[in-house]
Amino acid sequence: MALLEVEDLSVTFARRGQRTVHAVDGVSFSVDAGEVVGLVGESGCGKSVTSLAIMGLLPKQPGLAVGGKAVFDGTDLLQLDDRSRRDIRGRDIAMIFQDPLSSLNPVIPIGLQVTEVLTRHRGMKGAAAEKEAAELLDRVGIPDPRRRLKEYPHQLSGGMRQRALIAMAVACQPRLLIADEPTTALDVTIQAQILELLKGLVRDSDTALLMITHDLGVVAGMCDTVNVLYAGRVVETARRRPLFREPRHPYTVGLLGSVPRLDAGRGERLNAIPGSVRDVLPWPDGCAFAPRCERRVDACVGEPPALVLAHHGRSYRCVNPAPVAGYAPGDDVRAVVPTQAQPGSVPAQAVPDDPPTVPGLGPAPREEESA
Repeated sequence: MALLEVEDLSVTFARRGQRTVHAVDGVSFSVDAGEVVGLVGESGCGKSVTSLAIMGLLPKQPGLAVGGKAVFDGTDLLQLDDRSRRDIRGRDIAMIFQDPLSSLNPVIPIGLQVTEVLTRHRGMKGAAAEKEAAELLDRVGIPDPRRRLKEYPHQLSGGMRQRALIAMAVACQPRLLIADEPTTALDVTIQAQILELLKGLVRDSDTALLMITHDLGVVAGMCDTVNVLYAGRVVETARRRPLFREPRHPYTVGLLGSVPRLDAGRGERLNAIPGSVRDVLPWPDGCAFAPRCERRVDACVGEPPALVLAHHGRSYRCVNPAPVAGYAPGDDVRAVVPTQAQPGSVPAQAVPDDPPTVPGLGPAPREEESA
């Protein structure tokens, strides 16, 4: 059994006089110990809301509904009370938020924010906690850690603040680490250092890592398995190398095709996905990506696309997927799972106003990579 099993997770926001918004609509994936799993997609596809729902950090307010399961080591996190969640958060599951400046308390020194985690979950106090905090800052590459303990977040660079957040996250050696856009707003040199740090943590402690990002370069360098999200649903799942080599869902093809290439000719136009993220079709009426899809056929509209289970653990939701060289259409299909859509629901991108804000906000039949 996987360390984390997310099954049919849904998050809906209801407003009086408006249609219900499904920010997350039946998302399922798993994460094993020592594995790096990616959640990839454009802004607004449901990546961060998925992570906040797993952590129990969505704001409690009228109209919010969370369904499905998120089973961590045999315990359904969605069924826990607040006290039990607090015992698990920080100790067994930790999260790195995408904006360290807003995630850290601006009026409390870094040292106190790190030692708070040590006191809450490891019972350390005084000099022992301060010594451990300094060692954590040193471990994540912050120079002169004892002096940094006395400094405030605004006195640190963006890279140092992100490293401080990582130090807080790994203070209790969690078994699952959720990284929500950990390299956002950092320059490429600092990005590489942060990613190398995260890879080292996974390698040295066998920690499971859920990497949430829209950066396909991060995915290529970090993830073992990739889940591509669009309009609140996973539209394709595959191991990293097969996904990059032979993407099946047109949205995945579009994401990979829009990455700038160093060998492109001077003045050559980028291959952008047509339309915008708001050009979506409600899932009950067909494929949400259909209005932007260059492979759209009549069968894309009318009912939600079924989940196609292919070989080697790959799956995708598409009635006209991108072809695989050397194979006839359908040769890689093992099974087709019909999709049940809830009438009247719309993806978050289709709603003019954004949902309420939240805090912290197998391949085609060829050789499979061994890991």
